[in-house]
Amino acid sequence: MSFSSCCLKTFEWDGTPTGKEVKLAGIDAYVTGDNKDAAVLFIHDVFGWKYPNNRLLADHYAREANVTVYVPDFFGGWVVDYQLVEEERFDKIDLVTMAKENSREIRGPEMIACAKALKGELGFKRLGAIGFCYGGWAVCYLASSERGTPLVDAISMAHPSWLVKEDIANLLVPTQVLAPEIDGAFPTELKVYTFETLLKLNLAFEYVHYPHIAHGGLVRGSEKVEKEREAMAAAKNAAVAWFKRQLH
Repeated sequence: MSFSSCCLKTFEWDGTPTGKEVKLAGIDAYVTGDNKDAAVLFIHDVFGWKYPNNRLLADHYAREANVTVYVPDFFGGWVVDYQLVEEERFDKIDLVTMAKENSREIRGPEMIACAKALKGELGFKRLGAIGFCYGGWAVCYLASSERGTPLVDAISMAHPSWLVKEDIANLLVPTQVLAPEIDGAFPTELKVYTFETLLKLNLAFEYVHYPHIAHGGLVRGSEKVEKEREAMAAAKNAAVAWFKRQLH
């Protein structure tokens, strides 16, 4: 599994995150919201847990879906150089090594520990998970039959990366898919397989297609790209509505 430069294109929003930094299962995490019963585990994209767009999205989910949102650092302290991204100097970012150091085998156990801490130690009764890009495979990992009892009650994934067919086939919980049209990491064949498999599994699911939008657009939300800011807002609203239904 690897990343491509399309995962790194970005547009930083205005605004200041309103949450705080804490520890979750021994891992640094951003937390926002004050609901004691319902939580969402936000699994970040390649930009990581400190990226302002991710934290601002988490703030929106907390406020609008009435949940507490945790955004742990699943990259072991690694943070992308945003200046290189802004200058589109992607050749200066070692995505190959970064992918090796953040594989399923390495980060999967940390994700399990965070989910278990939220429902166990912290006592949340309902737990959702949302993942963007890198986080797409991860939310499926937490909701998989391979975990035995699923660790989350509902998931949402947007322009997922590193996804394989088994991730979809093993799902056990209600699933939302937010899918841009232009996405090499989530190609048409895999989109069709996802839709058809969710039907066969007879899970509650929602599949939202975003025409003309490219991979990363639902967290990037650039005003410089036609319709992307509107798609980002629509995807945010879709995730809010999804978690309102599934966690309350």
